[in-house]
Amino acid sequence: MTQPPVRYSRDTDIALICIENPPVNAIGQAVRAGLMDCLDRFAADAAARIAVIYCAGRTFVAGADIKEFGKPPSAPFLPDVIGKIEALEKPVLCVMHGTALGGGLELALGAHYRLGLPGLRVGLPETSLGILPGAGGTQRLPRLAGMDAALDIITSARHLPAQEALDLGILDELAPVGADPAAAGLVMAQALLDRGAGPRRVCDLPAPRIGADQLADIRARTQARYKGQIAQLTAIDAAVEGAAMPFHDGMRHERALFTKLMQSPQRAALIHAFLAERKVAQLPELAGVRARDFGQIGVVGGGRMGSGIAVASLLAGLDVTMIERDAQSAMLARENVAQTLGESVKRGKLTDEARTHILAQQFRAADSYSALASCDLVIEAVFEDMDIKRDVFTQLDRHCKSGAILATNTSYLDIPQIAAMTARPADVLGLHFFSPAHIMRLLEIVVPETTAPDVVATGFAFGKKLGKVSVRAGVCDGFIGNRILQVYRAASDHMVLAGASPYEVDRAVTEFGFPMGPYAVQDLAGLDIG
Repeated sequence: MTQPPVRYSRDTDIALICIENPPVNAIGQAVRAGLMDCLDRFAADAAARIAVIYCAGRTFVAGADIKEFGKPPSAPFLPDVIGKIEALEKPVLCVMHGTALGGGLELALGAHYRLGLPGLRVGLPETSLGILPGAGGTQRLPRLAGMDAALDIITSARHLPAQEALDLGILDELAPVGADPAAAGLVMAQALLDRGAGPRRVCDLPAPRIGADQLADIRARTQARYKGQIAQLTAIDAAVEGAAMPFHDGMRHERALFTKLMQSPQRAALIHAFLAERKVAQLPELAGVRARDFGQIGVVGGGRMGSGIAVASLLAGLDVTMIERDAQSAMLARENVAQTLGESVKRGKLTDEARTHILAQQFRAADSYSALASCDLVIEAVFEDMDIKRDVFTQLDRHCKSGAILATNTSYLDIPQIAAMTARPADVLGLHFFSPAHIMRLLEIVVPETTAPDVVATGFAFGKKLGKVSVRAGVCDGFIGNRILQVYRAASDHMVLAGASPYEVDRAVTEFGFPMGPYAVQDLAGLDIG
């Protein structure tokens, strides 16, 4: 018999409501219905004085069930489930671990108390999908964290670490390191009972106000950052206008704006992109295929692209050996990597101590192919010339260990011709990064007919480790991205030839909503690459 996704039990006078809906405890219809049933049991259980809601598995509720995307909503609806939690006459504690995102965080905001486990990350990412938090997020979060912080969290869609959530008042307490959600929940629930704590409803907290000048500044900054997008500004309206109303009127206002966004083509496009990013890595031919180890990475070429690939790998915790044609070039390559890591420090993505450790322990630059002898995966990133690449792969085949994967970062060249220079074409594939490689998320995994399935699986595993969106491509001129860019650039160049300046073309494109114009992209990538 199938186990229900939500279970009710009791430990003395503490009710335990456990959500178990793997892999990420998505809050689909069955979970919502199960929560309603368990809340009824708790309300009717005279022996239960407090309830603890927690999740089994590796995470708290990580959001909506993507299987429900694009389908008509079915009862019970999430705002009603959360409203029922909040209205209970006995206190409810929510224990979060892993991630609590979207509807998961909104669920927790409806509880009377919130406990986080170390490593927790919380957020409301709905605006990145063209919608807004539609189950009370725009109404409850400002009451806990303040309007300014809430608007930043909602419009940026960022994930907050546990300590920041605690500092903002989203969490009441943090559990000790290594705590189990259920056990930690029992400890805090007992402490709440011992001090006679009752329900503490967020809806009863005063709604924060925001000055007209501050609001105008926030709207202007948001509009500039998310050009052409409507969800972020609509979410601001939901929060600010809702705060000026009684709570339940604010909830109805939020829902009306949520429903309006659900009908927008932006929502449809962004959710399509969201689902597509997940689908591209789910290749049927790789089902059950185990990736090879790739802890030791080699990079051939220390220019802009090679340095970016090295930095992307280093930031993912991998060990990197880079080689160049001579000692002076190797020294310059090391300086390139050090400078790029330094830029990460300036942006707050890396501490100076971590940069020092990476350069001392994880990275080395050399001028001999023999330095790549122990590498599991070697990526060639030299000049886009077939003769040069064929020579590189001849050397790699000679010096790299058996079972090492040899990858080319070519943008256009025929990979089977490159692989033919080795005695191991099954170990060769394309890993086409886009510049700057440590920033751009797309990674094309180009698969010749001779490439072994476990090599392809390793390419996808490597891309996932680096946080890339990995897309399978066949062997063809320009693969996928550059074939699209060829047409895009040609249209841009025709406009320039017709009299427009590159600056006018870029401005028109960014005003439409693109983050950068075609000529700014070429400047960023480097005209030697782009």
